[in-house]
Amino acid sequence: MSARPVLAATLLAAAALAIAAAADAQGGTRTHVLPSGRVAASGPTVQSMIVGIGERVLEPARSVTAAGTSLRVGGRGCAVAAGTPLAVLAAARRAGGPGFALHDYGHCGPSPVNSGQLFVYSLGGEANSGQSGWEYKVGGLSGSTGAADPSGPMGDGRRLRSGDQVLWFWCEATSGGCQRTLSLRTAGATVARGGSLGVTVVGYDNEGRAAPVAGAIVTLGSDFASTAGNGRATLVAPSAPGRYPLSAARSGLVPSFPETIVAR
Repeated sequence: MSARPVLAATLLAAAALAIAAAADAQGGTRTHVLPSGRVAASGPTVQSMIVGIGERVLEPARSVTAAGTSLRVGGRGCAVAAGTPLAVLAAARRAGGPGFALHDYGHCGPSPVNSGQLFVYSLGGEANSGQSGWEYKVGGLSGSTGAADPSGPMGDGRRLRSGDQVLWFWCEATSGGCQRTLSLRTAGATVARGGSLGVTVVGYDNEGRAAPVAGAIVTLGSDFASTAGNGRATLVAPSAPGRYPLSAARSGLVPSFPETIVAR
């Protein structure tokens, strides 16, 4: 499960989460991806990133194919539909990303329709604690369903599509929700060598509402700058032509997906 989810799931099943955490410590419900022959060939290609406690990047941004697959939970094979956030997590794991553990609050089995209540309670060795734990976002918006719900992240029948950005992150839960997640805005992806590049950094809340972020460190090549109160900063592009990552980070907030800037 994910999205407003960590908060909702904690309120609805705090005792069950405690049991799940204990089971994880014993390896009782730790999951693993079944043999590759059980992984579907098709699925959307999305950008995935995993950020853990203290804004530590556990898995840098990378392209993965969110194909349908099957995961073993508590001794049962549980089908996971293509184009779901859990399919993204499984694809990242197959590519060498961090392991994860699930608890099933439903009755998962060979049909994806029964996997909507699979709950991610540990990722990269970091297990949910109290109201804080693992969440997912799609394009800056927290999902409203379980991570394997075949109705899609927002429950509207729309699953992930190629090009979507799927962020798994550790939510430091407060009464206002999770900490904001950063995103970059630029006038374009191309800049003259040695020229100036204007950047705006915004932070999204759980509802996908953006606000400018001051004090974020924006980096392009060897240059970096801090954003002003309006979230803006100006960087100097490298003097050599090429493709360079542009990123933003600020303590207490989830770092941005990197963007690629082409210096010509």
